Amino acid sequence: MIILDKALQARAGQGNPIKIAILGGGFMAQGLTNQIVNSVPGMNMVAIYSRKPQKAIHVLNYSGLENPIEAVTQTQLNDAIREGKPVFTQDVMLLARSEHVDLIVDTTGSVEFGAHVLLEAFKHGKDVVLLNAELDATIGPILQTYADKYGVILSACDGDEPGLQMNLYRWVKGLGLTPRVMGNIKGLQDPYRNPSTQKAFAEKWGQNPAMVTSFADGSKISFEQAIVANATGMVVKSRGMSRGAEYKDDVMKIGKLYDIDELRGLGGIVDYVVGTPFTKVYCLAEHPDPKQRHYLNLYKMGEGPLYSFFLPYHLVHFEVPNAIARVALLRDSVAKPLGGPVVEVCAVAKRELQAGEVLDDYGMYMTYGEAVNADEMSNGRYVPEGLVEGCKLKRNIAKDAVLTYDDVELPGGRLADQLRAQQYRHFRGETWLEERINPHNGPAACFKELSMPQQPEKRL
Repeated sequence: MIILDKALQARAGQGNPIKIAILGGGFMAQGLTNQIVNSVPGMNMVAIYSRKPQKAIHVLNYSGLENPIEAVTQTQLNDAIREGKPVFTQDVMLLARSEHVDLIVDTTGSVEFGAHVLLEAFKHGKDVVLLNAELDATIGPILQTYADKYGVILSACDGDEPGLQMNLYRWVKGLGLTPRVMGNIKGLQDPYRNPSTQKAFAEKWGQNPAMVTSFADGSKISFEQAIVANATGMVVKSRGMSRGAEYKDDVMKIGKLYDIDELRGLGGIVDYVVGTPFTKVYCLAEHPDPKQRHYLNLYKMGEGPLYSFFLPYHLVHFEVPNAIARVALLRDSVAKPLGGPVVEVCAVAKRELQAGEVLDDYGMYMTYGEAVNADEMSNGRYVPEGLVEGCKLKRNIAKDAVLTYDDVELPGGRLADQLRAQQYRHFRGETWLEERINPHNGPAACFKELSMPQQPEKRL
C-alpha cells in the first residue's frame, strides 16, 4: 500500500480513475462496493451484475449510490457509466463487453458461471480480480493461459487468505529465506457441517449459509491452499492437509509441528491448523546462511531452523482495492500459477450417498472438499469439489469416500468441464478427461469453442 496509495492518488488527480465492475450482489460485493465508493481514490465502481435486481440495488444503496438504473442493452449500460449514474444489470456479458469497464471483480464463487464471464472479459481486454477461490483452484491455471494470450491480467485478491499468504511468501523470500510451510489458521473445522447447522451464524452476519458452511467444512480452506500451492510449487503432505489438527500454542513455536528434513524433501508444503491465537496465516522459513541465523536469533526469531512469520488478521474487502491497483497500475498478479495445477480439491462424501442422487454444490449437504496433490487427483480420477453440482451418482458412496469420475454422470455441456480437460491436456499431456466428456466425438471436440487467439486484442 505504501506505493499504491500514491499511485492511486495520482490517478485520481489525472481525472482518470480505474473503472471497476463487480459480479455478484452478496456480502463481499456489498463490502467491496462500499469500500471503493467511500474510501479509495483513483477508482470508480461503475456497474454491478446480479441475477437478483433487488440485491444489486441494495449493494448500491448500501454504499450511498442512490436511484440506480437497470441496463438491459449495451448502449444503456455504456451511457449510464459515461454519465456517472449508478447502474446494474442482469446480463453479465454487458459488463464483459463494455468499453467503459477496465477491470472486473468476480465475487460469485461460481465455477461454471465464472468461466463463461472470464473468457468473454479477456476477449474484450478486461483484467479480472478473483474473489472466487473456487474458480481459481479448479481451473485457474488454464484460465491463466487465456489471460496471457489476450494480454490481460488474471489475479487473486489481496485481503483474502491466498493473497495474504502470497504477500507474506514474497516478503520472506525477499529477506533471503526459503519458505517451507505456508499455513492458514481456522477457528473451526467440522467436515459434516451444513447450511442448517450454520444458519444462525450466517444470519447474524448477513452471509450466505452455504458459503459459511464451506468455511466450516474445510472446503474453502482447501480451495485457498490449492491457490497458494499452485503459485509457489508447494504440495500437501497428504490429502486433507492437517484435517483440523489443533495448535493453540505460541505461533512463534509452531515450527515444532513439522520435520525440517521432510519439508526439504517435499520442497515445501501448504497446510492449516485450528485455533492458533492471534494468527491468521503463517510462513515457516529457513535461512541457509549461519551468519544471518545469528542475527535472526538476536532479533528474537529463535534459533531455527524454522523461523515463524505470521499475520494476525485478514481484512478481505478492505484490501481487495490493493489487488485492483496492483493489476491495473503495476501489471502485478497476486497469486499467479507457476504452470499447471500442483494441488487440487477433490470431492468427499459428507454422508452416505445413494445411487441416483444428484449432487448439490459445495458448502451444502452432500460433499466437502479436501486439498490433494495433482498427481493423486489425476491418478485416482477424483471429481473436483468445485464441479460437483449436478453430477448424478451411478453407485452408492460411503461417507468420507472420495468421489471419482467412475461414480458419476456429468451434466452435459459444461464449459468448466471442457476447460479442466484442456488443463490436463495442456499441462500434463493427459486426455482421459477429454475422452470421458466426449466419448463419441473424440478429445478434439472439447476445444472447438476454446481456440486461443493468435494475437492479443488491444486492451480498451
